[in-house]
Amino acid sequence: MNRRHTPEQVAAWRRDGALVIPEFFTPDEVAAVVADFDRVFGALKASAAEAPTVTRRPDQVGAFNVDQFKNLQSVPLDCSPALNLIGVHPALLALAREALESDDVHCYQLQAWAKFTGGADYDQPFHCDYVNHTLTAPSEDERRNSLTIICYFTDVTEAHGPTHYVTKPDSDPIAGPEGTLTPGNALSRRLAPLARSTASKAGSIFPYGIDVYHRGTNLTAPGAHRYTVTTCFKRGGNDAIGFHAWAFHHTKPWARIFDHATPEQLACFGVPLPGHPFWTEVTLARTQTRFPNWNAAPYRAALAGGERAAA
Repeated sequence: MNRRHTPEQVAAWRRDGALVIPEFFTPDEVAAVVADFDRVFGALKASAAEAPTVTRRPDQVGAFNVDQFKNLQSVPLDCSPALNLIGVHPALLALAREALESDDVHCYQLQAWAKFTGGADYDQPFHCDYVNHTLTAPSEDERRNSLTIICYFTDVTEAHGPTHYVTKPDSDPIAGPEGTLTPGNALSRRLAPLARSTASKAGSIFPYGIDVYHRGTNLTAPGAHRYTVTTCFKRGGNDAIGFHAWAFHHTKPWARIFDHATPEQLACFGVPLPGHPFWTEVTLARTQTRFPNWNAAPYRAALAGGERAAA
């Protein structure tokens, strides 16, 4: 019911490290998320409409700069459940569980990113993400790494800043992921002829691994914008992978998520499932005090069932 991917697509992810899955989300889901993006980033969208474009010659590659990330915000956000929960959509969970071969998957990074033509120089060098997802190196077993998914909620052409990537079979003869540690653009220039584009329709997704070379590109269409959500999954208990400590951001509006998420979605953030030994009458009451509109019924039902079984 929640499956929107095929076994062949999972196999392609294992083989290549990345792929594009077209129009994964429905038009109604896309529209709801776009409405939230406009609510959160609407003022920036209006001010960026007249900004000049930033372009580079075809033989150039970019660099990282702080301005590229200024409209990157982590959930929860002050908007509806549409944007706040799209990164733990049941169909994404189904993909993550199959890709990582585990029923217990945790979301360890979930961010909304709005890019606007001229808002920054978004052109990046080719790089792998593992350096800010683990303190060691990517595992040779992709199941011990993670699954990052970029979700497009606007149509992305080559003029709208699509992510470019190089499959592992293409990049491996040139450099392993540790090549991302070497400063300079020499590696990017070698990888550029092998690059593929993620340009696709709104609702499409780009699942890739932390050991896959990829890079951001500039928006060049006048007055254009690009809305994306990036969500990252790992196996539960894999402490080698990490990014957010969700409780560190306790001042953010977590009720936006707790009031609408299913137990399975909350579990992605580390909230124990119904029936877990953590849940007692005391912990239920304390959590309910923190989130008055949280639906604790499934947790209470499991607790009552456990007490009957014990009797």
